[in-house]
Amino acid sequence: MQDPSDSMEIAAPEENGQSSTADSPGADDSAPDSDAISTVIAEVLPGIAVIFGEVPGELKLDLIDFGLVPTADREQISRVLASIGNTATVTGNVGNAFAGVQGLYRITDATQALLKAGGTLAVKDGANLGTVLISGGFAQARFIPVTAVSAAKNAAALGPVLAMVALQMQLSEITGLVSTNIALTSQVLTTTRHGQWAELTGLVAAVDRALDKAREVGSIPTSLWDTVAGKEADLRKQLDLYRLNVGDHVRQIHRLDAHGRREYLDTNAEAILFDAHALLSSLKAWTGYQALHAARARAAGPEDAGEARLVDAIARDTGKELGSALTETRSLVDALTRELRIVAELPGRDALSPSLMRKRRDSKAARQTSARLLEAIEPLADALHPPAPPLEAPEVVCAPESLDLDPYLRILRWFLEDGETLRVLGFPDQLDALGPLSAIFSVAREKFAAAIDKAAAQTLVAVTDRRIITAKTSAFLEQGEIGQDIPLDRVRYVRAATTQNGSGRLAIDLITRDENIRWLFHADIDNTKVDALAAVLAESMTIPDVERDELQRRCYAPIEAGKKDGSTGTRSTEPTGREATTGDAE
Repeated sequence: MQDPSDSMEIAAPEENGQSSTADSPGADDSAPDSDAISTVIAEVLPGIAVIFGEVPGELKLDLIDFGLVPTADREQISRVLASIGNTATVTGNVGNAFAGVQGLYRITDATQALLKAGGTLAVKDGANLGTVLISGGFAQARFIPVTAVSAAKNAAALGPVLAMVALQMQLSEITGLVSTNIALTSQVLTTTRHGQWAELTGLVAAVDRALDKAREVGSIPTSLWDTVAGKEADLRKQLDLYRLNVGDHVRQIHRLDAHGRREYLDTNAEAILFDAHALLSSLKAWTGYQALHAARARAAGPEDAGEARLVDAIARDTGKELGSALTETRSLVDALTRELRIVAELPGRDALSPSLMRKRRDSKAARQTSARLLEAIEPLADALHPPAPPLEAPEVVCAPESLDLDPYLRILRWFLEDGETLRVLGFPDQLDALGPLSAIFSVAREKFAAAIDKAAAQTLVAVTDRRIITAKTSAFLEQGEIGQDIPLDRVRYVRAATTQNGSGRLAIDLITRDENIRWLFHADIDNTKVDALAAVLAESMTIPDVERDELQRRCYAPIEAGKKDGSTGTRSTEPTGREATTGDAE
């Protein structure tokens, strides 16, 4: 399913709070004529809209039909929404639009963020007036927010109706994901778990047939409901089985370190693909069954309060189950896809994990398996979680001019989280072990030079707006492995200085909550870039009150102990400070 933001945009207002349409020449405070308002987009539930009137061709690709929502319920939506604001004015100007309810539409997060951030459109007649921008031109439209719908007269009567709308959107969402993932079964899983797969697909097909017939006849006759009514226990068994399998995978991944996680993902890649796809398929069948159940209850007694409450409960519980299962599936698929994408980006494609190499016996087969798995899962991964755009080099790069950054950026892209921004890239030598803090600031040239010769290793340093990622460049390019992942809130002190050994190399000392790190930059790297890296790190320098208090307690504790010993006339048996030195000398 396409993202609606690709085809539709609600124009933001100008700085004075009015829409561009309202400020255009010839516009005034009066409502536009009936021909101008041809489309109404009413948000009836958070993120879910009903479209009335003319639908631009670009929007038709993303329009979702009402499915099992009864015709009477669609008419009720039209009546309630038409009552919002000044009834006479709305009817006179957009009455034709409300007369033609077209379907359902999912409002993207980007559109919702625009509206919540104060970019609301000019309000007229209880609705927001704006412009629907399409590739072939524009048309004036009304956007009715969910708050206006909930406050409308007779809005309470929409409860069961909107529950049916929510179920239809849930069914559409999971159906789209399963359709995206059809290739996965035919390419990867045709010889895997045949018995389990046959049982599941049989249930899915039975529910799909019932849904198709219900849409065709516009109702759910008793004979049709009877074909699936007895399958609830079997559907629940399948859903619970694959939720358990996916949950086990997620827990295993989370409890392992980076090396163990990669080993687990490589070894169990095909099982993960199967369980993820099976969970989505069982979830689709379960959601379809619940939609049929709710539609049956709705038809059994539209005026029955008990049936109305049942419809609402089904929609609520199904939505929670769908959301929870999709979260688990997204986490699992993200983890596997990330590992496969990192392998795909490694300059040395023969550098696959040992487990996958042992399983396939030769590197050529391993590469083919990795590529096939990625090809199979990538459409589903992109549908569950659209990938971040390719990384571009940040403004601050501390590296020799001859260094090609592209291989590093392609791999690093898959390590960053949603919304995380890369601020600095650096390529210093890092001293692996510097000993106590005094060693960092030592100016003894001989010791310093010896430490460099012994411990230096070319290092990648990536500073984002959240953390510091370090890795040995060889391990990063050959295996896609990182060394350290340091949250910025652990930075305590940063110091930039020129080394004392005559090389003219700049150094950055980073003191974190847990360790001391020194990075040495080659002399041909622009000093201003190194200073900029230090400045970015320095923004995070802080020491939490709890750590400061602990240090102070350590300082005052011996003093307080000494006072206590003196007040009781008892000398401490443990010499401290200068006293200890004197005692040793004696």
